[in-house]
Amino acid sequence: MKTEKKIYFISDVHLGVDSEKTSLMRENMLIKWLDEIKNDAFEINFLGDIFDFWFEYKYLVPRNFVRFLTKIRELSDSGIIINFFTGNHDMWIFDYLPEICQLNLFRKPVTREIFGKVFFIGHGDGLGNYDKKYNLLKVFFASKICQFLFKTIHPSISFRIANTWSRNSRKKHKISKNFDIEKENLVKFAREELKKQHIDFFVFGHSHRPLQIKLEKDCVFTNTGDWLENFTYSVFDGECLVLKKF
Repeated sequence: MKTEKKIYFISDVHLGVDSEKTSLMRENMLIKWLDEIKNDAFEINFLGDIFDFWFEYKYLVPRNFVRFLTKIRELSDSGIIINFFTGNHDMWIFDYLPEICQLNLFRKPVTREIFGKVFFIGHGDGLGNYDKKYNLLKVFFASKICQFLFKTIHPSISFRIANTWSRNSRKKHKISKNFDIEKENLVKFAREELKKQHIDFFVFGHSHRPLQIKLEKDCVFTNTGDWLENFTYSVFDGECLVLKKF
């Protein structure tokens, strides 16, 4: 049943890195988008890699993004539910953002019911056994030992290392225009998951590829794309999940 209030999904904004549009330009676009949807938004889901890199020390956090963070707090204070799923670029969010922005932080995908429909929601990295090398790397990055070692490096050096790593990773995994949908790791994962439980909607980010396909008669797979090139997002009105471009 359609509802007046809507559920929004967005991912892979990668604030902090310049592309066709600078990070500041994309942050301004993101804030404009949030202002446009705030009147009918019941819930906004940020599906990871909103920041190109994020790390919280005990007494300091990354500079910039103040206007975006202020807008999130404004929306949260107005009663809109804000859910933030960590991605592979911003997995080192700890307690600062949940506290100052009053958002719900998720480190793993969740299965939940929304307006009577079952959703499987997450960033999408490391799901299934399709990239064992990355999965091992993710376990290391998520470990307390890795986080402790990173904290011992001066921020002016550690952030430079992280930004260089991120830039090289992006070049290495450049999105191809020609691809086979059925070979997409997240599509393969979703098909395997459907053998275990009923899901109406899978919603992911991570691949930067705006995509929406039917996996079964009553199951839709959606990737929200990115805000480096595509500026796409998804919105659920109680019946349909639609992929849109801003």
